[in-house]
Amino acid sequence: MNGRSAEHATYAIERVYDASCKRVFEAWSDPAAKSKWFGPTDSPGSLEVDFRLGGREGFSMVLPDGRTFGYDARFHEIVSDHRIVYAYSVDFDETRISVSLATVALTPAGDGTRLLYTEQAVFLDGGDTSADRERGTSEELDALAAWLR
Repeated sequence: MNGRSAEHATYAIERVYDASCKRVFEAWSDPAAKSKWFGPTDSPGSLEVDFRLGGREGFSMVLPDGRTFGYDARFHEIVSDHRIVYAYSVDFDETRISVSLATVALTPAGDGTRLLYTEQAVFLDGGDTSADRERGTSEELDALAAWLR
């Protein structure tokens, strides 16, 4: 055995926000808004967003243990106020730990918005797990709810 592994997982998280689809979409698409709830909001590092088809989004930061955490995404589908599809990778130092395809789907829910976040991921060589990623994504979606309030 060479110590290499690839664990595949798919998970979905649903939230209902007391905000219009337009406002929730803007929280994802406007760089100033997104930097308030996504990524290194309370850590050194900064989120860079080029929100357009083929555009990129990413950040890197040094963690308390000295490792560098990196996130790099590319937007593959954008339908204003309805859908965002992007692929992203996560690295620790120079080691890739995961690659994912994520879909954010927005639909009206009364006066608010139902957000369905679906991620298909491959976790590489034990560097991350589906449970950890789902927990982190859930925390970010909770941060989005707080920001929308």
